[in-house]
Amino acid sequence: MSETLVTVEGVSKTYYREKQPIPVLDRLSLTISRGDFLALMGPSGSGKTTLLNLLAGIDKPTAGKIVVDGQDISGYSEGELAAWRSRTTGFIFQLYNLIPVLTAFENVELPLLLTRLSRRERTEHVMHALDIVALTDRAHHYPRQLSGGQEQRVSIARAIVVDPLLLLADEPTGDLDAKSAEEILTLLNRLNTEFQKTIVMVTHDPKAAGRARRTLHLEKGQLVTGAA
Repeated sequence: MSETLVTVEGVSKTYYREKQPIPVLDRLSLTISRGDFLALMGPSGSGKTTLLNLLAGIDKPTAGKIVVDGQDISGYSEGELAAWRSRTTGFIFQLYNLIPVLTAFENVELPLLLTRLSRRERTEHVMHALDIVALTDRAHHYPRQLSGGQEQRVSIARAIVVDPLLLLADEPTGDLDAKSAEEILTLLNRLNTEFQKTIVMVTHDPKAAGRARRTLHLEKGQLVTGAA
């Protein structure tokens, strides 16, 4: 039996527009095993991205708890969450979120600037991450000099450069053509199988979800099929 890495227990999330409550997640529970590759699907507004943000420590639940690698992060302060995120999670965005005035190398290096690594050690880590995504020859190119698929690979290198326990991807192929999307999904598969990265991916694309080990469906803030 695989070791549990993430436990989501009775988690609810409610936002407020003025004083009007807007429930997004409703007492949701699931477990994610170490080494899993989980796809989250569901219509817009079902709570997929909200759940991803909670797992990333970007947001906090209104109720319930989230335990990652034995740590209950649901009660952490903003400062504690920021420190935890820098050690534990890597986030891949649909629109890459690269800084235009920085090279690929400098974008990937950004998470390491929060660590105590020396400049030489940072360089080694960055080049290793770029090697994994097959972009060492583009290290000194700026985002405007890269294709969309290459930009997303830089984004993935940035996400894995700290060797995170948990890799979170929000529609990672949503802005790419079919060929680039296939390359990104193959890379994610490799990170899961060869590097044993635990991946949670939000997607609307059944083909993308088909590359995951399992798929969960959300609707109106609840798991409706394939619940753990």
